[in-house]
Order: sequence, then C-alpha cells, then structure tokens
Amino acid sequence: MRPILSLALLVAAAAQAAPPRFPPSAVVLAQAEEAPSVPGPGAETSVPPPPAQPPEPKPEVPRAPTARPEPTVPSEAAKAPKVEPALAPMDDDAQDEQPVVSEPESVPERDVDAPVTPDDAPVLASSDEAPRTTDAREQRLVNGAPLYNPNVSLHIVQKKRFADESKHELALYPAVVQVNGKYTNHAGTALHYIYHLQENFGLQVTGQYNWHTNESDFNLELIDKVREQAQAASSLLLVWGAQAGVEVTPLYGKFAFLDDKLAQFSLVLSGGAGVGSTRHLIRPEVSNEVDGQRFNVPARFGDTGTKFLGSVGGGFRLQFGESYALRLEVRDLIYTARVDKVDGCNLADFEQLEAARASGQEFGSLPLSGGCKYEKFDGVDPKTKKNYREDIILGRDLVAEPSSDVLNNISFYAGFSFLF
Repeated sequence: MRPILSLALLVAAAAQAAPPRFPPSAVVLAQAEEAPSVPGPGAETSVPPPPAQPPEPKPEVPRAPTARPEPTVPSEAAKAPKVEPALAPMDDDAQDEQPVVSEPESVPERDVDAPVTPDDAPVLASSDEAPRTTDAREQRLVNGAPLYNPNVSLHIVQKKRFADESKHELALYPAVVQVNGKYTNHAGTALHYIYHLQENFGLQVTGQYNWHTNESDFNLELIDKVREQAQAASSLLLVWGAQAGVEVTPLYGKFAFLDDKLAQFSLVLSGGAGVGSTRHLIRPEVSNEVDGQRFNVPARFGDTGTKFLGSVGGGFRLQFGESYALRLEVRDLIYTARVDKVDGCNLADFEQLEAARASGQEFGSLPLSGGCKYEKFDGVDPKTKKNYREDIILGRDLVAEPSSDVLNNISFYAGFSFLF
C-alpha cells in the first residue's frame, strides 16, 4: 500500500509543476472522481490533497433589453457542471454521464438595413384605426412636425407651378372705380401690359380712360344751394392717363379649392409715372327758359390741360393654369391740381373776353394767346338757346386763384389678364 501512495504523491507533484493541458477545473474534477470516497486507515491519510483552483469566470454576454421574465437562479449543482477531460479515457458509464454545458442565451441580431421606428412616431388614437403608412422614413419628424400622420395635414412650401420670367402679360380692367370721391367721381377702364423681366420683377405700361368724370353729389349740392363749389385744386377731374413703371412680386403662394384644384396667388406692388388729361366743371346742368320755352342745358366742362401723373398701388393676382389670372388692385393716382388755364385761355385772356362781351365786340379781333379756344365762350347753342358768353365769368373764377396742391385719386381695379 505504501508504494502505491508514494507513486500517487509523485504524480500529483509532477502535475503541479508541469503546465496543465486541460482546464484546472477539469483536472480537479477528474482527481476528485479518482480519489476514494472513504480513505483507508494508516499514516498516509494525513497527506493533504492538492488545493483546488477556482474556475475561470465566464465572459458576460450583453443581452438585449426584452420584456421576458427574470430567469430563475440556478442551484448550486448547476453552477459548477462536471466537465470531463477531452483526452481522458472514458468508459461506457462515463460517456453516459457526460456533463451538459448550458450555452448563453442567443441575442437577436439587428438588421442594419431594416427601418427603425423612431420613438416620436405618430401614434394612432384607437386600435381600430389602421395606419396609412408603416414606413419609418415617412414618419420621421421635419422641424418638429410629423411628415406623415393621418391626423395632421402638413403643407410644404414648393416652387411656383408656373414661372413668370420672360413672359408677357396683358391685363384688362373693365371696372375702375374711385373710392375716395368726396368732391369728384370717376369710373373708367384700364389696360396694362407687363413684361416679366425676372420672376419677381417686371416692366409695365398703363393706359386708362375714365368714361365718367363729374363732381360729387356733395359738391353739386353746394353749387345748387349756396352758389359755391370746391376749389379747383380739390375737384380737378382726370379724363385719361398714360404711365410707364415697374411691378414687383415680393411673395407668392397657393391654396386648394374644390378639393382637387390648386390656384397660385401672388402679392403685386406697382409704381409708375406719366401724364394725364384733366378737366374741370364750369357750369353744372341747368334749365334755360327762352320766350316761355324751357330747355335742359347739359353741364359744361373746361379743358384744364395735361398734368404730371404718378401712381402707386398693390393688390393680388390669382392665377388659374398657365395662361389666365384674375387681378384685384388698389391704386392711388397722384396728379397736380394747378389750374391756370381753361380751354387754353389764361387769366389775361378771360379779362379781354369779359371786356369784349360787355361792349359787344367780336372775339376774333382780340389779341389773345395762341392756345386760347375762345370759340367755346362765344355764340349761342341752337338746341338749348344757351348763350356761351355767360360762361366767361365762370372760367375766369377758376384761374383767378391757381393752386399748387396735389390730388389723390384712389381707385379700385378689378379685371383679368392673359399670359403668353
């Protein structure tokens, strides 16, 4: 018995000195199985067994956060499974009792190409409502607002559907009505031509004719009741005007109507300068009685010449399709109101005409200015039997006190245009 124990001690000492070919835990387990469960009597039992080395810790594998329940804690026997040496001889019973090493739980691999649903993706109000899209790219946020959400409508600013650069536009305003008519009333028609030099800048030419120009009802009431009327600087009438200027489009947009139709609108600002023809009321409509017969004499207007004309305005252009648009604008026509001539006759001419009328002298022999149209203040109307010489004093009163005031004729323009 003693030689066998000595041989076992030598083998144990050699195993400690040489590097282990197998994991320490496997050698310890193998030695533990070979050792007898109950030692025999004798002095050899006092030799201590070789110390067991602790098993190496297994590397921790990170687990993906899941909603699975917490795993149960394994028992003490399960913590240290038996591992047989790979090269150790095993009998039939040992092969049947091979330990089963538990493998770590598999971690689901993440597909790089798969779309990732963001945390702030829109959530449906109820489970019965089916989402209109499940693509995460369509549910991402754009400046804090969902790009696609069945409960939110998001409109994106886009370029103009129809470009204006290098296009011609012809605009007709059949109705031009004055809106600040305190002493005057104007109504007419205007025609505009615009060449869009750039997308937001164009050159324009404007022509306007007022087929209705008259004093306001307030001014006519003053003439009828108190034989007074507003000064020429406040009641000068604009007959026609021609201007050239520019048009600017600082902003534009679009809106939907009839569910599936889109219209493009833009804000337009314009300005121009030119000349305009003016006239003034000399005598309102009156009744003339001659030899017991009454005649209705129409109002008499005097030509006050051409004046400097300027305008500023703004409005909206509503475009339908590529070639048609509606225009709504407000413009302020500004022109000088100095009246120093009526029908070409100045104050000196009227004084000579008045002296000739009192003496019964012919007007043709008077040394009048070259532009004075004295024929309009001479003779008798065959239809109404009205003597025009009676209007000389009225014309003289208009030019007796000339003024340098400026009139503002604010009018509303409504029309349509054609682009080509």
